Amino acid sequence: MDYFKKAIVLSLKEVTNLPEDEIAGFIEIPPDIKMGDYAFPCYSLSKTLKKSPAIIATELLSAIRPVAPVREVKALGPYLNFFIDKAIFSENISKKIFEEKDRYGCSAIGAGKTIVVDYSSPNIAKHLAVHHLRSALIGSGVYNVYKTLGYKCVGINHLGDWGTQFGQLIVAYKKWGGENAHTSYTVTDLNDLYVKFHQEAEKNPGLEGEAREWFKKLEAGDAEARELWQHFKDISLKEFQKIYDMLGIHFDAFTGESFYNTLVEDTVNRIKEKGLTRISEEALIIDLEPYNMPPCLLRKKDDATLYATRDIAAAEYRKKTYNFERMIYVVGSEQKLHFRQVFKALELMGHDWANHCIHVDFGLMKFKEGKMSTRKGNVVLLEDLLVEAVERIRKIIEEKNPSLENKETVAHEVGIGAIIFANLSTKRNKDVVFDWDAVLNFEGETGPYVQYTHARLCSILRKYGKPVATDIQYELLKEEETVILVKILSQFPLIIRKASEAYEPSLISNYLIDVCSSLNRFYNAHRVLSDDEELTRARILLVDATRQVIKNGLNILGMHAPERM
Repeated sequence: MDYFKKAIVLSLKEVTNLPEDEIAGFIEIPPDIKMGDYAFPCYSLSKTLKKSPAIIATELLSAIRPVAPVREVKALGPYLNFFIDKAIFSENISKKIFEEKDRYGCSAIGAGKTIVVDYSSPNIAKHLAVHHLRSALIGSGVYNVYKTLGYKCVGINHLGDWGTQFGQLIVAYKKWGGENAHTSYTVTDLNDLYVKFHQEAEKNPGLEGEAREWFKKLEAGDAEARELWQHFKDISLKEFQKIYDMLGIHFDAFTGESFYNTLVEDTVNRIKEKGLTRISEEALIIDLEPYNMPPCLLRKKDDATLYATRDIAAAEYRKKTYNFERMIYVVGSEQKLHFRQVFKALELMGHDWANHCIHVDFGLMKFKEGKMSTRKGNVVLLEDLLVEAVERIRKIIEEKNPSLENKETVAHEVGIGAIIFANLSTKRNKDVVFDWDAVLNFEGETGPYVQYTHARLCSILRKYGKPVATDIQYELLKEEETVILVKILSQFPLIIRKASEAYEPSLISNYLIDVCSSLNRFYNAHRVLSDDEELTRARILLVDATRQVIKNGLNILGMHAPERM
């Protein structure tokens, strides 16, 4: 709870006798600065006192004794509104940001607790494509939000590295792999082999039988099958890591489906022992009809396990290994039913932590102008998208600022940042309509706009050329545009907490747009560098505070904050 809110809570406690936590939960930020800095809605007292909220607000007003930092209290309809002394407010927030710097917005509310985030999860032996992007970016954003709040975060890339397709790939590799396959293969080569297998299997159905035999060998631990499978995995991870590095995305573990194979048998047996299973059409299921869901399939009639079986085993392993406070699955909206079934199965197994498992779903990424050019037909490869973004920004830099130092670094940071921001500025459950002109616009609500605003603030600080100080006359920071900017900066820690509660990195992105818009209104209305030394020192502190908040917000999103653009 911040200093100002705490003062208001204590004042209200005296006149309402409500617990501090309850009062704090009711306090809101008014939508308009003219309505005050904080508001207490009196609806919560209406039932108890049997009076209208407006009358309660008026009565509280007459009983409350405002003390610093509260300057004034007003009853506005059903709300009791509090106005903070502007100078005290500006001093408190500016000093806090200046002192905490990169730590501003951080908290210790998650200290001693672990959050597991499952994100990205591509299939090995296939390219990372655009449809993999949203899970990776949203998952990384959620990871960073919780890390900022002091949680120990464990990022898991649950690779799709098991299934009958690997029997098919082994057959194709052995038949058409070539002499140098073991040393020079790429994911493109593996993908081509996979396609060739299916083309040849149409002419020779016997290949499917060979593939099943090889997958059985793989499941049984056959040395040659395991060696080839590991080779395919190593090739894939090398390419994946290159793209994750471009995006600045980190994982703590790459434990895919294969990792849980040895655990599945025990998991299924324990589910059976609890009497939760039955046979349906020769398959082993958990009947979820009483919960208005289709059955959860554990084993097919050929005894093979399914995604649900492995996800149940994985959840138990993760709880045992990490003792998580919450486990978050960042997976597309089309898997909603799957996770409802898995979480219900865990609950029926007696795991009271099942309701700490969260499916964070998201919409699709679509292209406004149809398909983007790609070297693999109708699949838009993620690497192609990232390379094109960097190239387009490089051209813009050459046109607008050809003498810029470190052009390549800036082009990379802004190009990749534009892709990240375009995905994380849209609410995750909505589709992203990707339009190059909009995404790379330096004047729209985009990543380049936010990064450019940060660079512009750095430029002002360079022109000032002196150390930023906090021993300023805070009463000079009094104009409406200035107070609004300070107020927005003060809300950063709250926005981070809201983003964690909603698993919604877009709250950070949209907040940064608000910061930049407010900064531009302030900058257009008031000169920062002027002949008035005291006024300049005061406004420079505000410029530096704004720069710091933008940088911290960009870092949570996984973006860089260039100092020159």
